[in-house]
Amino acid sequence: MSSASIAADVVAELAAVSSDIVVCPGSRNAPLLLALRRRSDIRIHVRIDERSAAFLALGLARAQKRPVAVVMTSGTAVAHCLPAMIEAHHSNIPLIVVSADRPSRLVGTGASQTIDQQELFGKFAETFHIEFAENGITGKAIEAAPAHLNVALDTPLAEVAEPVAVERRRAGASIRDYGEVELDLSRRTLVIAGDGAWSIEELADVPTIAEPSAPAPFAPVHPLAAGILARTQVSAEGYVVETKPEQVVVVGHPTLHRGVLKLMSDPEIDLIVLTRTTPTDPARKAQYIGSRVRVKGKQDSGWLKMCSAASELAGTTVRETLEKHSFTGLHAAAAVADTLAVGDVLVLGASNPVRDASLVGLPFDGVETYAQRGVAGIDGMIAQSIGIALAKQTEHLDTLRPPRVVALMGDLTFLHDIGSLQIGPLEARSENLTIVVANDNGGGIFELLEVGAKDLRDDFERVFGTPHNVDIAALCAGYGISHVAVSSVGELTHALLDTIDIAPGIRVIEATTRRDNRREMHLELKL
Repeated sequence: MSSASIAADVVAELAAVSSDIVVCPGSRNAPLLLALRRRSDIRIHVRIDERSAAFLALGLARAQKRPVAVVMTSGTAVAHCLPAMIEAHHSNIPLIVVSADRPSRLVGTGASQTIDQQELFGKFAETFHIEFAENGITGKAIEAAPAHLNVALDTPLAEVAEPVAVERRRAGASIRDYGEVELDLSRRTLVIAGDGAWSIEELADVPTIAEPSAPAPFAPVHPLAAGILARTQVSAEGYVVETKPEQVVVVGHPTLHRGVLKLMSDPEIDLIVLTRTTPTDPARKAQYIGSRVRVKGKQDSGWLKMCSAASELAGTTVRETLEKHSFTGLHAAAAVADTLAVGDVLVLGASNPVRDASLVGLPFDGVETYAQRGVAGIDGMIAQSIGIALAKQTEHLDTLRPPRVVALMGDLTFLHDIGSLQIGPLEARSENLTIVVANDNGGGIFELLEVGAKDLRDDFERVFGTPHNVDIAALCAGYGISHVAVSSVGELTHALLDTIDIAPGIRVIEATTRRDNRREMHLELKL
């Protein structure tokens, strides 16, 4: 079977489940690229950097909830996809890395651009190897996604086979069923919902601490209220109020707030985990793990009132603290939150931005929010933001303008993926993506951690603060990206409101913030 025929079969099976595929130029993957070019039912996105391409595919798959492939040549090109594949594994996103390979007879011979590519992703993705014939292996890779499809292609590489007809079908990430658990809601119950959580009707009335990428709850509890809920009881107006939950129900993959995670590990609190993927139970203390819940009883009105009062106190504390301090990343998150509207899409970078968004009140009902919480890295956030924006505008082809997508990230996250702003003139571009960069000239997250303590300040700035002094405006100009500089809440708010009435393409709003007061603010926010 010729390489052209193998490639045509592989591409046909991908086309049956995917609408978008990301590709990188190369010689060994030429049969795959040529086969893709001959299909009218696939949108291809070309990138020159495999790492950026893999995260673009990850963003598309995250938003579309169906498989998206990234195709590249052999050798180290494949290895550049490892970070995206690790995130796909831990977030259960159906990413498929399709790598071209040399024929097996050349592996281990010192042939140019030839490595052992099979099992390259280890436990993070199973490898499905194709050589000589396709034989339905692509379908097995799709069912197992995230997965690695390794296609050995022999010369000649420039022949073309006729496209193979396919019938469209639905496919997505695999979901596990851990069964049903029973829950007595007459006990003081708190839900903690993280990334990958889903709406559970039986728990709708239960007080819920929800991270920004979880569904907006009916009875929200601010994450800072965890400090109050960790106490056994408090005295109020002569009354003693029980404040500690008797049971915590974890839904999805919460990761953000230490105070919240402390509740999950409290030996006095029963823990129930609801999941469709890998259970989140860092303390290994869950009494029950399930995917569905059956409830009895109902929440005590006193417990509901106490949770609501604690949440209101926490939210008020955040806004009062913002008033007392000058422009930080937390202020930038508040400006973003205050200018969001129903129908908007929000993308949050790791480290401070996603935590800041949580502190200022997210999630919001009607605002679709994405965050990279599988392994909580800063990798590839520009590429993913672009992928999510492209997916959303494809969903709304019949509307006058696509949904407004706002991405909030720190300066280190932005610079880490700056190459993803390189988009060729022949490629589809995001029409309505605004990237807000909270630029505090370094690693503001470390100001809040143990290494930011006063006795370590002599070591801090060089190896944790890591100032860079990069001219972000000049970088944006080099990539042909619109750039706006702001230095206050008012200026940022005005710049964000401007994007409501016009579709700016890709616009970067650089908010020059400070981080030297973040530790002080953090201490003031403790309840």
